[in-house]
Amino acid sequence: MKLQQVKLFSLVMVVALAMSLVLSACAVPATAPAAPAGGEAAATEAAAPESASAFKPVWYAPAPHPYFEEVRKGIEAFEVETGITVEKQIGPDWNQDSQNQRMEALAAQGFNAFSVYPADAVGTNGLYEQLTPNGIHIINFGTSTAQPTTASFAVATDVKAAAMRAAEELIAAMGGKGSVINVLEVLEDPNTALRKQGIEEVVAKYPDVTIIQEVAGIKSVEEAVQKVGDALSANIDKVDGIIATGYTPSVAIAQVLGEYKEKGGERTIHAVGIDTDEVVMQAIKDGVMDGTIVQNPYGHGYLSMLLLQYLSEGYKPKADAYFVDAGFAFATQENLETYNEDILAVTEQIKSELMDKYLEK
Repeated sequence: MKLQQVKLFSLVMVVALAMSLVLSACAVPATAPAAPAGGEAAATEAAAPESASAFKPVWYAPAPHPYFEEVRKGIEAFEVETGITVEKQIGPDWNQDSQNQRMEALAAQGFNAFSVYPADAVGTNGLYEQLTPNGIHIINFGTSTAQPTTASFAVATDVKAAAMRAAEELIAAMGGKGSVINVLEVLEDPNTALRKQGIEEVVAKYPDVTIIQEVAGIKSVEEAVQKVGDALSANIDKVDGIIATGYTPSVAIAQVLGEYKEKGGERTIHAVGIDTDEVVMQAIKDGVMDGTIVQNPYGHGYLSMLLLQYLSEGYKPKADAYFVDAGFAFATQENLETYNEDILAVTEQIKSELMDKYLEK
C-alpha cells in the first residue's frame, strides 16, 4: 500500500512539473528586452542598414563608349553623396541578347533598381516587361525605349533638339548656304535615328543647303578617322560644312580638319560636333571647329540614380512626367571657360525640382 502511494505521489509531481514548464514557455516576460543605448533614435539607426540594403541599384551600359565614362562620374558622385554602393557594369556589345542575359542575371542576384542605356529602343522593352512585375524599378538614361514602356523615367538630352541646334549653328556659320557632310555614329543606337531626323528637318528649311554625303556605322575613333577622311577627300572641292552628332566622329572631324589645315588646305570648312573630348575642345580653341553640343552625361547618371532611390522609398512618377530633360549647351570659343559650370547648374536645378515636377507619394 505504501509503495502505491509513493508511485502516485511521483506521478503527480511529474505532471505538475510538466505543466509549470508549458505555462512558463507561453508566458509574457515580466520585463521587456533592454532598448539599445540611445533610446528610439538608436533603434531607428540600427534598422537603417537593413532599409538601405533593400535598395540594390545597378548602372548598366551595353558596350564601351567614351560617353559612358562621363556618365559614370555622375554615378560615382551619387555614391559619395549617399553612401550607397552602385553595381556598375558595361556589356560587351550593342546586342540586345547580351543585355538581356546580363540584366536577367543581375536581377536573379537580387538587384532591384536599374539605370540602363537600352541596346535597342524596341527590343529592350521586352526585357523590362519581364523585370518590372517583380518590383524592379528601371530608368532609361541617355535615351528612351519606345513608348509605351514599363521604365519609370528617361533621363536624357533631347537629342533631336540638340541635333537641330547643331545644324542651325553650322548653317549659320556657313552663311545659310552650302553643302554638308552628315556624320552619324552607331545606327543601332536609338538616338541616331532622332539625330538624323533633326538634321534633315533643319536642312529642309534652307533651300540653298544640301547634304551631299551621309557617313554612318562608326564604332571607334580609328574607324571614324578613316571614314571622315575618305568623305572629306571625296568632296573636298564642294564641301562647306561637316556635322557630327556622335562622340567618336566629332573627335575624328577635329583630327582630320586639323591635319587638312596644317597641310595648307585653303577651303573654308565649318564644323560642329558633340561632347567635350579634349581634341574637340582644342579644335574649337584653335578655330578648326566652330562649336560642339555639350550634353549633360554627369546629370544622366546622377539624376537617374537619385530617382531610383526615391522610387525605392515609395515615391511614384507623376502622370506625364516620364521624360526628364537633362539639358544641353553649345560651346564655342566665347564660352569655353564657363560652359561646364552652366551645365552643372542645370543638374542642380533639376535635382531641386524632382519632388515637385516628377514625383508624388
